[in-house]
Amino acid sequence: MADYTIISDVSNHILSLLRERMCPEPIPSPNNIEVSSPASQDVDYILGLYLYDIKEEDTVAPPVRVLRGKAQMAPPPKPYSLYYMVFINSGGQAGLKDQDFQKIIGKVAQIVADNSSVLPNQLQNWLDTQEPPIVFSQAKMGLEEKVRVWSAINKPYQISLFYKVAPVFVSSEVLIDTPRVTDARFSVEIAGERQEEEE
Repeated sequence: MADYTIISDVSNHILSLLRERMCPEPIPSPNNIEVSSPASQDVDYILGLYLYDIKEEDTVAPPVRVLRGKAQMAPPPKPYSLYYMVFINSGGQAGLKDQDFQKIIGKVAQIVADNSSVLPNQLQNWLDTQEPPIVFSQAKMGLEEKVRVWSAINKPYQISLFYKVAPVFVSSEVLIDTPRVTDARFSVEIAGERQEEEE
């Protein structure tokens, strides 16, 4: 199952997707799109991707224990939901008009809707297990909840997009030795007689 870096890998995937599809229109350069918090000061970019919450996902059944070699197993991986905000940086808005804001936000919505999932082995190509796709969907939030996210970082609310990304499975480093077979029974049947032997 995916290693702990899968969370960072998801962020990098979204960032690469936005940089590839949004430049040079409506954003002139890939350098104008960053993984950042709206609370960051003195940063020069236009569009920001902010991971603001991570929750263990209790509605997804985790896989059973994972085999590691012939004699060890690992506990089931934990499924998580990642919550992202895509926003326009208040420090990088020079020359942007309200209509420009709407174009940028509209393009982000289009890109995410057209690329709404990714397979974990596309993010970590060494994976040898088939894991369910990681799906990007609009977070089900009302305006008040969105305002609270902005208030938590002491910033006034502005139009932004909120996404839920799930399930993201994070594997365990714990390894459990499987018990070795010490007692074996087999039976031999000869001409209607059944004999059991033990070794």
